[in-house]
Amino acid sequence: MEQLLKTQFGTRQNMVKMSSLQILTQANIFMGNITQGVWPESKSFNDEGMGPVPTRWKGFCESEGGVRCNRKLIGARYFYKGCNAAIGPNTTELSARDTNGHGSHTLSTAGGSFAPGASNFGYGNGTAKGGSPKARVAAYKVCWPDGCFSADILAGIDAAISDGVDVMSLSLGGTGMIDYSTDVIAIGTLTAVSRGISVVASSGNNGPAAFTSSNVAPWIFTVAASTMDRDFSAFVILGNNKSLKGTSLSDKALPAGESYPLIFGDDAKTANATTGNATLCLPGTLDPIKVAGKIIVCLRGGGMARSDKGIVAANAGASGMILANGQSHGNELITDPHILPASHISYTDGLAVLAYLNSTKNATASISPVQTELGVKPAPKMALFSSRGPNSLDPEILKPDIAAPGVNVLAAYSEVASPSESISDKRRTAFAILSGTSMSCPHVSGIVGLLKSQHPDWSPAAIKSAIMTTADPGLVYDLTTNDYQNLLCHHNYNISFIRSFGNASYTCPENFTISEFNYPSIAFPNLTGSATVTRRVKNVGSPGTYNVHVLAPSGISVVVEPESLSFTQPGEEKIYKVTFNPAVNSTEQKDYVYGQLIWSDGKHEVKSPLVVK
Repeated sequence: MEQLLKTQFGTRQNMVKMSSLQILTQANIFMGNITQGVWPESKSFNDEGMGPVPTRWKGFCESEGGVRCNRKLIGARYFYKGCNAAIGPNTTELSARDTNGHGSHTLSTAGGSFAPGASNFGYGNGTAKGGSPKARVAAYKVCWPDGCFSADILAGIDAAISDGVDVMSLSLGGTGMIDYSTDVIAIGTLTAVSRGISVVASSGNNGPAAFTSSNVAPWIFTVAASTMDRDFSAFVILGNNKSLKGTSLSDKALPAGESYPLIFGDDAKTANATTGNATLCLPGTLDPIKVAGKIIVCLRGGGMARSDKGIVAANAGASGMILANGQSHGNELITDPHILPASHISYTDGLAVLAYLNSTKNATASISPVQTELGVKPAPKMALFSSRGPNSLDPEILKPDIAAPGVNVLAAYSEVASPSESISDKRRTAFAILSGTSMSCPHVSGIVGLLKSQHPDWSPAAIKSAIMTTADPGLVYDLTTNDYQNLLCHHNYNISFIRSFGNASYTCPENFTISEFNYPSIAFPNLTGSATVTRRVKNVGSPGTYNVHVLAPSGISVVVEPESLSFTQPGEEKIYKVTFNPAVNSTEQKDYVYGQLIWSDGKHEVKSPLVVK
């Protein structure tokens, strides 16, 4: 049976600065984005100043839907037969064109060209650019309105491999635990990695619960989402002069300083609506006579998109909306392009609004115009929605691998899609601000492209290690296809399946343990006594001596042997061991504790996280 994968949506900006050498060499990097197509006319895919496409590129552009490629956008293909087989003939136009904005947004984040004058309704105005702005990019559309199906995903991955991509960016993933042997993303991307292609993928938007991360295969670079130091603020000023900081991307504003009657959704309900549904401002629950000309307070949730609540409020005649978090969403704020003046506030501030409403019969409020704030602290912070570890298949291998900006990211968009993703929203924009691990994933893809352009001889594992431990590390933790096959043996998979990824004569080692798997991070999910791991580091810098420094997790003794590693030439490898022991007084400790292991030669610092439970 076809396995249906749900896409993870998100956004980006915060681009990487590059030297002129990097900008020049990136033109030889081919970046493939496997999601939901591309809007080829976007300024983010202009090919100004780019020379001929290198002859090693084997991809092409499928022209259905008026899609045209150039020296920047060098490939655009679509895959739909899996969708058709599962649900019947696709009624959507078959082309690589992006009709919902997701594919253009993620691809431009990874490798978009310099695009002056980019903004979302004037917010975040400036020059947009991808992490690797001079890379060549290709789009592989594998998702349709009915979902993303396994056969199409695998076909897209296979095509990207055949076309010759250097970096594969996947802003999609499954939900729940999927065994490596049945996970098409894991299977397809191991084939890619075994051929030297770096693979970056989203961890998912199912946080903050534990064991929710998808794409946990160790050959995948798995990316979580964090905030940036930029906010789009819309202040709620209550009639008692209390000011509450919220967020919004509304393209309409209330007159400055003008107050409006304030009403709670429950108090505005129609005769046949339930209190709970009206509190959530669900369709058909608000009485226009009660709502007209007022600012309405709606509770987030109920299976309804945040922007859609604003549409319901506007249709009922509201002048503005305050969207308040319930307790489960805490203080997480998401910026949305509401169609009416609105502000999304935290659970704590929502309680303050309700307390004010209950204190007077003539409650009023105003909502300030949206302001762009820079230098916001603290930042970065983990996004509440970002999927968490531990790794559901191999808890000894820490996942996600890294976090990157995934909240309020500005990037290219489809000009046939509404910025709110609502069908009734007729607005259109060339750039949009989105949030999700879909947005954080291509940030890392862009950085991978930069490193690959400077170090074309490095393996995908070496590039991943460099970014995880520090961008210019001096030492890397390398892995080969043989190492990944050893891990598959550890899971007792069929030997024919394991051999399909490399050496046909491969045999499983007799004594492999996961403590020998050469990952850049170190995790112990169940430390009950003394335990030792082995790691191997490769010199990718100049000759030198590295000394170890350990920031031990609380209640844990950590011993590294040897404490010094000397390298005389590039490519030289050294092995070290790390032994962990729980302290005598830590037997009752139930939670994870964290530390760092750092190798330094005085110039480079190679930092590995230590995670112990």
